Amino acid sequence: MKQNIDRVGIMGRKLGMTQAFDEAGHLVGLTVLSCEPGMVVRCKTSNQEGYEAIQVGFVEVPAHKLNKPNVGHFKKHLKGKVFYKELCEFRVSSSTSYQVGQALTVDAFKPGQRVDIIGRSKGKGFQGTVKRHKFTRGPETHGSKNVRPPGSIGSSAFPSRVLKGKRMPGHMGNRNVTIIGLRIHAVDPEKHLIFVEGAVPGARNNLVTIRPSTRA
Repeated sequence: MKQNIDRVGIMGRKLGMTQAFDEAGHLVGLTVLSCEPGMVVRCKTSNQEGYEAIQVGFVEVPAHKLNKPNVGHFKKHLKGKVFYKELCEFRVSSSTSYQVGQALTVDAFKPGQRVDIIGRSKGKGFQGTVKRHKFTRGPETHGSKNVRPPGSIGSSAFPSRVLKGKRMPGHMGNRNVTIIGLRIHAVDPEKHLIFVEGAVPGARNNLVTIRPSTRA
């Protein structure tokens, strides 16, 4: 499969959800994303790094809120003029098309465009198989004791062990999730807002990455 490049995006903060009517008059749910402008911190070249990419900083913070390695990184590439909490890297065909200090804003996205959004899902703690893997529960009548337990998990004489990948109770949520092909309903460049049709992973105020979709 050929890797898609030049999918440069931005990072935003999930504010919440609202609703609006589309062109056909249908009421659709929208997720509101606040996307402050990002800045190109570093341009990586194939001669030095082995691949072409740009490193973009988001969420400006004071220097004392970062550790020393990150402070040194921004002092080296941005001369210590500005510091960012988040760094995101995007692969490009040629990093010479970008310059250090260049701003990336919501103007790069248009209504009707499809985007992929990456976010960290809500953590749900330790959960059983019914909630985590959609297992069906057993009968509750005639004295059955097998209502929500997972049941038998291993083989008999061979291989006499539990096979890897067995669906069992465990930690649920709190992982990176990518939603593919969400449609942009509207863009507000003045307020740095993007309105996306559908749900976006994560809780309110979570940071997400928005980039052009691989699907039309």
